[in-house]
This record gives sequence, structure tokens and C-alpha cells, in this order.
Amino acid sequence: MFRRIDRSTTLARWLERLTGFLARRRGLPVVIGIVFVIIGFVLQLVEMYAPSVAVHLFAVVFHNLGVILALIGVLLAEPLGR
Repeated sequence: MFRRIDRSTTLARWLERLTGFLARRRGLPVVIGIVFVIIGFVLQLVEMYAPSVAVHLFAVVFHNLGVILALIGVLLAEPLGR
């Protein structure tokens, strides 16, 4: 299975374009992560005044995705740097 993934030209092209894009915009994942954390915080404030399971779910999802994305961005900043 892994040999098939290693030989995939489509995956190789996609990965090359993604790393090229991120190398030019190294701080983008961190900024998007911070925006997601802020959105999660605002949703938590809204949920305090109007309790809703859906709003709480979105707040938790945005917060966690933001933290994960920001950490990945920090980790990728050095290898993708100049």
C-alpha cells in the first residue's frame, strides 16, 4: 500500500505545490490558527449568553483546530524557511 502512495505522481505534485505555497507564506498557518482560536473564543462568549449545544460544539471545534493549525505552522516554519 505504501509503495503505491510513494509512486503516486499526483500526490507528489500536490505536495510540491503545497510546500512551495507554504514556503512563500510561512506565517499563514499560524495566522489562520490564531483567527480560529479567536472565533472559538467569540463563540464561547455567545454560548454563555445563549446556551446552545451547536454553538458549544463549533466553539470547541474552532478552538482545537486553531491550536493544532498554529502548532503545525510553527513546526513547519523552520523546515520551509530559506
